[in-house]
Amino acid sequence: MDPGQPSAQAVAIHRDQIAAVGNNAEISKLAGPETSVTNLKKATVLPGFIDCHVHLIDYGFAVSGLSLDLHGVRSIEEMKKRVSEKSMMAPSRVEGHGWDQEIFVERRYPSRADLDEVAPEKPVILRRVCGHICVANSIALKLAGIDRNTPDPAGGSIDRDSNREPTGILRETAVNLVEEGITRPGVGQPEGPEEYEKATTAACEKAVEAGLTGVHCVLSSERELRTLLKLKAEGRLPIRFYLLLPVHLQSTASQLGLRTGFGDDWIRIGGVKIFTDGSLGARTAALEAPYSDDPLNRGIPTYTQEQLDGMVAEAHRSDLQLAIHAIGDRAIRMALEAVKKARDWMVKKELRHRIEHASVLTAELIQEMKDLGVIASVQPHFVASDTWVERRLGTARARSTYPFQNLLREGVTVVAGSDCPVDPIAPLTGIAAAVDRAEQALSIEDALALYTRSAAYASFDESRRGTISPGKLADLVVLKEDPRKAAPSEIPNIQVLLTMVGGRVVYRSGS
Repeated sequence: MDPGQPSAQAVAIHRDQIAAVGNNAEISKLAGPETSVTNLKKATVLPGFIDCHVHLIDYGFAVSGLSLDLHGVRSIEEMKKRVSEKSMMAPSRVEGHGWDQEIFVERRYPSRADLDEVAPEKPVILRRVCGHICVANSIALKLAGIDRNTPDPAGGSIDRDSNREPTGILRETAVNLVEEGITRPGVGQPEGPEEYEKATTAACEKAVEAGLTGVHCVLSSERELRTLLKLKAEGRLPIRFYLLLPVHLQSTASQLGLRTGFGDDWIRIGGVKIFTDGSLGARTAALEAPYSDDPLNRGIPTYTQEQLDGMVAEAHRSDLQLAIHAIGDRAIRMALEAVKKARDWMVKKELRHRIEHASVLTAELIQEMKDLGVIASVQPHFVASDTWVERRLGTARARSTYPFQNLLREGVTVVAGSDCPVDPIAPLTGIAAAVDRAEQALSIEDALALYTRSAAYASFDESRRGTISPGKLADLVVLKEDPRKAAPSEIPNIQVLLTMVGGRVVYRSGS
């Protein structure tokens, strides 16, 4: 991925850095009597993959069995069965993630009544696959103080039946009400340090198996940050973390003088994550025109323009990169307007602000992103998993969704992530989705760059990572086959043979 040296036969590594890159004869001369030499037998070596948008610790709770994984559940009845089984094992409550009403045979949202049938005595909260909607049972709603008289919170809504009683479905900021309610003092205890460590290490194991050497990790709490710092101090982190802090920690970070880039090669402060809308799947992404399959709905902006302007300006003033979640075109417009105001108000060093997801785009919005130098942090696998996009947006708008090629053509920096646990953590599945499109398809080289060279740029790491070049960190992934020579449908099946971080092998395939 180094334009100055597109390919080579051999790599020399000294300590944690790449010492030299060249042909076999050149590099063999550098080997001493104690040098370890590995013959990869014509396997393909790439810079280690970087996932630019992942909820890694949330994912860890699912893969470690600490929370209920509902991905792929095909019916409400199956969901109820799994909740019932988990409830018998869970000490105080049941939490889960991953259901999608679009694939339920019942073709409807689950309700609190469904959950009450199988878990009437413990609080239950289950997030939809997008994370922007949850369903809660009656006891969870009661503990959160949610009833027919509870007003919708700003930036969220509580679904109600014909008698105005909550159905159990909560959207956007309303999800926070029930999550806070079931863990407040005297009601229920949040997971302890041991659970967070177990979740984090389990997720890291999956990450290195997928060829990841670094992640831009979206955090939700101080507990997650404490866990990462503890594991780093103990030498137990196998990958590098660039942290996207939740907006409620922005003022704390500013007061402490924590700026983007603070930290070391293993953990660094990245940006501040701000939500401006929800998701297309939940019909909460903020659109300029109504949803095609819900003509009275244009989504839910999380903040007013004035509120968003204030948060963006404060982060910009504090030298904190912005990672703004914006899926709908209205939300993207609001985010770009806020960034422009902040830059006009205070011209300072380039902070490489980002729009996370950047799904529904117009030519005008793409031009504005280019003019402002805003990075598009996209999730290529959404192209494959968001099967309902045309129903939500109609044919014309669906064509302007996930326009990766247009973004690159216009000179916008594009980076990629999984949004795991929403979609699979494996970068090769995202690369395949980016190149396997009738329209907006990327070349394999451009798709690889989203997870390597461009990803390093998004975290100000272009001098340290992203290419196999002398002087850079020895973060590498070894693949059994060359993805440039594989059909798009075959790319997800390419085996990761080895993952190296800082010259240390952190994963090796058993075959």
